[in-house]
Amino acid sequence: MKISERIPGEPPLIPPVAPGVHRPLWSVMIPTYNCSRYLAATLQSVLMQDPGPELMQIEVVDDCSTDADIAALVASIGKGRIEFYQQPENCGSLRNFETCLNRARGKLIHLLHGDDMAGDGLYAVTASLFEQYPEAGAVCTGYSYIDEEGNFMWPGNTLLPAPGVISEWLPAIATQQKLQPPAVVVKRAVYEHLGGFFGIHYGEDWEMWVRIAAHYPVAYTPQTLAAYRVHSTNITSRYFQSGQHIKDITKVINIIQAYLPAQQQRQLKRKAQRNWSLYFAHTSDMAYHKYNRPRQALEQALRSFLLHQNRVTAYFVLKIFLKVLIRYKQGEQK
Repeated sequence: MKISERIPGEPPLIPPVAPGVHRPLWSVMIPTYNCSRYLAATLQSVLMQDPGPELMQIEVVDDCSTDADIAALVASIGKGRIEFYQQPENCGSLRNFETCLNRARGKLIHLLHGDDMAGDGLYAVTASLFEQYPEAGAVCTGYSYIDEEGNFMWPGNTLLPAPGVISEWLPAIATQQKLQPPAVVVKRAVYEHLGGFFGIHYGEDWEMWVRIAAHYPVAYTPQTLAAYRVHSTNITSRYFQSGQHIKDITKVINIIQAYLPAQQQRQLKRKAQRNWSLYFAHTSDMAYHKYNRPRQALEQALRSFLLHQNRVTAYFVLKIFLKVLIRYKQGEQK
């Protein structure tokens, strides 16, 4: 498959479910690629709150993993309850997400990556919020970050003190990523209206949340009902090591301008550039110490400064430059 085909240039069409097909309330769609180490915990987190096949479709969509026999793993854990589909060839994460959305039959879609986890109560609580706020196109929840062993690392963002529809959500989400995928549930009808993920591999979810916010209200509960796993082999970590992440985020910032009111575009764009520049500047140390990539760290610091010039980004450029110059010891954060 050509690279251009792996990264859609526009939102892929998600057609409606064919007439006569049984429509459960839920489709928990689990895209996987070489994450077998974590998949058992992911599947068990869903099965523990499974309301049965009449109400929930659970399906793993594998992008030709090479680290394990994913079909056998799913069969062993699911014991016939979990559906399994494998791509004919490796097609990349965006096309795998597209397949997940197209194969989903439920009215509500939870796109749960194969290394993340659904927290206890996620499906009951979010279904209740959709009933309470039928105008909402998506519901998001509180979440936590966990490490490779499943240990708590730090909490995610708290958007509201109590459940409800988030006011002024579009300008808020347009300036900074405030969600993680396992904490978001979207109506299938919304994907049918807006299309799937496209354009980039790092930040494709942020673009989608902004696109949804431009068209629909979004409801929220501060309850921690999902876990996002941080590990060295996921897309986020790989893109940090290659430097592609800043290029992709710059592209997303430009894409989402079309979703924003004309009179707010300039202000929100500058705010987004500043927020992301600060994030990338601070994480340049991670590239230096954790990934042992000093020149990549310097490039990241420079790119963060070019994204938005401020004292913090200038400081990190100087800091990383001096570390590279004197070959400062790697392997520990300073």
